[in-house]
Amino acid sequence: MFGIEFVPSDPVQKLAAYTKLAEDQGFDNVWITDHYNNRDVYTTLAVLALNTNTIKLGTGVTNPYTRNIAMTASSIAAINDISGGRAILGIGPGDKATFDAMGIAWEKPLLTSRESIQALRAFLSGKKVDQAGEMVKIAGAKMAFKAGDIPIYLGAQGPKMLELAGEVSDGVLINASHPKDFEIAIKAIEAGAKKAGRDPKEVDVGAYACFSIDKKEEKAVGAAKIVVAFIVSGSPPTVLERHGIDVEAANTIGAAIGKGDFGTVLGAVTDEMMDAFSICGTPESCAEKVANLQKIGVTQIVCGSPIGPDKDKSIKLFGKEIIGGN
Repeated sequence: MFGIEFVPSDPVQKLAAYTKLAEDQGFDNVWITDHYNNRDVYTTLAVLALNTNTIKLGTGVTNPYTRNIAMTASSIAAINDISGGRAILGIGPGDKATFDAMGIAWEKPLLTSRESIQALRAFLSGKKVDQAGEMVKIAGAKMAFKAGDIPIYLGAQGPKMLELAGEVSDGVLINASHPKDFEIAIKAIEAGAKKAGRDPKEVDVGAYACFSIDKKEEKAVGAAKIVVAFIVSGSPPTVLERHGIDVEAANTIGAAIGKGDFGTVLGAVTDEMMDAFSICGTPESCAEKVANLQKIGVTQIVCGSPIGPDKDKSIKLFGKEIIGGN
């Protein structure tokens, strides 16, 4: 299965054109990010629904802090209605720094995610929801229309969140690109599934990867460098050490990003960082990296930002060389 991510910093009609192109190239899913500083995710998904026919439409990912979970259920159910049953919901705890900027408390992300998914499933099934959770409290609320069956994906990184995904979600979206990360992640997902008495194969394992594809290697790498820099600066030491990346080098990148010194940022991104945190290069090298992930159990490859130096060309290349070659 193949997905593609778009950030609604671009005009919505432009994203609609990209999404239609992705649909024509054989992509299964489109994931739209949900951040307060970009265009609203559900409004964007509604427009995409009206401009496409088969591609599934998802939040990649929303969170349980900025919206009451009943409103999330209502919004994704409306997208499902508009699209003729093509909605998928990605939800995750998000980034503490973002919520700090918004004045929202980021508390107990693991428990909040668990209770939110529990409430979502109840809402979408049409039940009257009475949930006296510690973080999510619902007192007799119920949807007034039939929502339909909407798959729920959990955005997860750490071992406990990955295990939770194996317990309660239909799929998991993991911001990673390298087999080393997925070898560890898949074990945690499997442990969670077995704990819940589920077959681990029921859980769609998504590599939500920094992706950049172009016929010219240097152009593909150049487009992905700034994204990789942000990933490196935000990665915990355990992940950096797993890939043999010096923690001080990551700190240097983070400090330069904070100062807006992007010359230093780009100069500090090494080949090792690019290999660890992106799938980028020619169609041949990207196809090889995709195949390596599929071999170890990744079941959905998400072509995430930046996609490539030229989105139209890169979407077509991905469709022809990666999807067409599978």
